[in-house]
This record gives sequence, structure tokens and C-alpha cells, in this order.
Amino acid sequence: MSKSAQIKSADFKNKPNWFKAINRLWELSYPLGTRVEMNKDDLIKIARRETGFTDFGTDFWDEPLDRLLHSINAEADLHSIGRFITKKRLTNLLCVRLRAEHYFKKYPEILEQELYPTTVIVGIQRTGTTKLHRMLASDPNCRALASWEALNPAPINGDEKSGKERIKFAKMSEHALKYMAPNFFAIHPVEHMAPEEDVLLLDVSFMSTTAEATMHVPVYAEWLERSDQSTAYAYGAKLLKLLQWQKPAKKWILKTPHHLEFLHLVNEHYNNPQFVWTHRNPLEAVPSFLSMVAYSRSLFCNNVNANDVSKYWVKKIGYMLKTALEFRANRAYNQQFVDVDYHDLVNDSLSILQQIFSHRNEVLTPELEAIFSACEKENPSGKYGKHLYQLSDFGVDENAVLEQMKPYMEFLNHSKKLHAKQQ
Repeated sequence: MSKSAQIKSADFKNKPNWFKAINRLWELSYPLGTRVEMNKDDLIKIARRETGFTDFGTDFWDEPLDRLLHSINAEADLHSIGRFITKKRLTNLLCVRLRAEHYFKKYPEILEQELYPTTVIVGIQRTGTTKLHRMLASDPNCRALASWEALNPAPINGDEKSGKERIKFAKMSEHALKYMAPNFFAIHPVEHMAPEEDVLLLDVSFMSTTAEATMHVPVYAEWLERSDQSTAYAYGAKLLKLLQWQKPAKKWILKTPHHLEFLHLVNEHYNNPQFVWTHRNPLEAVPSFLSMVAYSRSLFCNNVNANDVSKYWVKKIGYMLKTALEFRANRAYNQQFVDVDYHDLVNDSLSILQQIFSHRNEVLTPELEAIFSACEKENPSGKYGKHLYQLSDFGVDENAVLEQMKPYMEFLNHSKKLHAKQQ
């Protein structure tokens, strides 16, 4: 993919010919028994056989997996490749759990550690979170979750230090994604050695918005939204301890929009979190994210409908923002936040980094400035092509977005007025 390539929202419908041919031929062979089936007992049996372990831990809760599988089978309308990938992915998550429990029992000192202090980037999707995450993660004193670790936080075949087997797995996944959706990297680069979202650690408990972003699973999503997710966050913290045991540092740099909905759980289960909230006009950010979801779903599902994507996610993003603002209404919690404007980040990233460091009473040294600047140059905007998008591509008008984001827009306007008075 050349840097000059232009990727449009509607391009998610244009899959490679080989991809469409395999799906078509595979589905035609279903009468021969080739359809990939997914049920909990089968997945658990495969995971236990592949790892040689049987214990998922006393805190394993299987209802989320039951709920997810029901929605996948009843609602998602996965194509053949999508079913194959999904089964492999769900099995791997169970394998992660089994391997992690093995390590927790073999090395009890893992869970005896104190979790590192955390800086958690929590802006909604497409607000500069990836750029900021990668820059902060380049600090040699910090610990980010690499993509290969996000897929497999628990060691495979004793690769605690090298990560050799897990890096190989992630590299293959990266290449497969490039073959299946060559345009996707222009929207969101998924590089196997680069920092990745820690929402993938919550996947190990089958309680995250990953499924909603990649499949049509409304019944599961509704159940998830009204469920207590403390067990997922508690286990996510355990996995972070497993990761820092493998590769020590001084501080975690984490990132995922998912946390906006559950800031109280981040506060409860992570150590001394500093929240960095990136802000951008929703009329700019939302269509970009809707395009990413449409591309993601096309990797798994038949008949992805742009209007269905927008109908669900515009409301969901509004809910996430409203929930986060309610958390911030507590003055004590509000002090944990650093607010970052997307355009300020793009135009003067070092000033933003200075602001983040000052908030934690830390010093942004010239040496760190050089490291951050080098990272920014290595990851320029449009590295994999230019992403073009607009709300009209998804059958939604500006007023509908602004209505769902009303509390957030009021917050942004108040913040701008307050900033202007301080100048």
C-alpha cells in the first residue's frame, strides 16, 4: 500500500477476488459437512488438548462465552472465513487463560507484585489515541502492551523472555490481515511489534467491545452493557502483572476507548491511573470510526450494512462519553485527567507530552523529547495511505450525531470557554 493511496469508506465492500472465491466455494461445500461449528464444550476441549492444561482458574466465568457464542451463531451472519477465524480466535483466548493459570500457580510471585502506575489513554476512537500511545510507549522507562503480547499475554512453550513463538504468531496474523484487507492499515495499522489496545486483555474474559466492533452481535452487546465487568478488569490486571513479570519497567502506558465506559473499574483495579482523554469534534471522529468498523466487520461477516453500523455505534459512542463524564463529575476523580485536543496533538505533540509529564510531576528531558520526535517521524500520518470518510457514507446526518453526543459537546464548549478565560 503506497502512502499516496486513498482509501474511501465504501471500499470495505471491495474484498480481494481470492477472498470472495474461497468464501463462495466453502459455503457451497457446506452440505458435505465443512461448515465450521462453534460451541463452548468443543472450544474448551480443543484448548485443553492444545495446551495440555485443564485449569481455567477459580475466577473463570463461562456465561460471557455462552452469551457471545449464542449471538455469533444466531445474529452475526459470519461468512466461511469469518467462522474459521472466529473459532481460532476464541480457542486461542481459552488457551491464553489456561497457560496464564499455569504460570500463576507455578510462579506465585507474579500475583504478589504491585501493578505499575498507569497512564491510560481513553479518548474515543479516531482522536489521536494511537499516535499518542506510540509516542508515550517509546519512553524506555515505560511498558506498553505490544500487539504480539495482546494476542498472547501468556508465554507459549516457555518463551517468557524472548516471546519467540508469540511474535511468530502475531507476525503471521499481521500478514494475513494485509492479504485479506490491504486497505485496513490506512485506517488502523496493526503492526505485530507496535503497541496495541489493552481491551484485548479483557477479551480473555470474553467481556469487551471487540465483538461489537467486528461483528453484528446486538443481544450479546446489550447483555454486556448491563453486566458487572469487574471480573474482567480484575483478570486484566492479573495479565498485566504476568506481562510485567516477563519484561519489567517502571510504568504502564495503556490505551483503549473501551475504558471510557468503565473508568471506575480502571480506578479500582489499576494502580494510580492517570487518565489522558483525547478530544476531537465528533463530526470528524465518528465517521472515521464507522469506516473502521465497517472494514472490520467485512473481514468476518456477510452483507455488512453501513447504516446498521452507524445506527448502533453513534448511540454507543454517545453512551460511552456520557458515562465517562458522569465519572468525571466527582471532583476527586476529575483531578486524574489530562485533556488533549486532537489538533494540538497533531500540530505540537511535544507541548502535549510536556502537559502529560507535568501532570504527574515528571520531567520531560531533552533526551526523551528526541526519542518522542523520532517515534513521531517513524509513524507519520498517512503512512499506509490516506483515509477518506464522511457521515453521509453511513446514512446519518450531523444533527443525529450531535444529539447523541449532546453532554459531550456541552463539556467541550465549556472547556474551550474556560481555556479562553485562562489565556
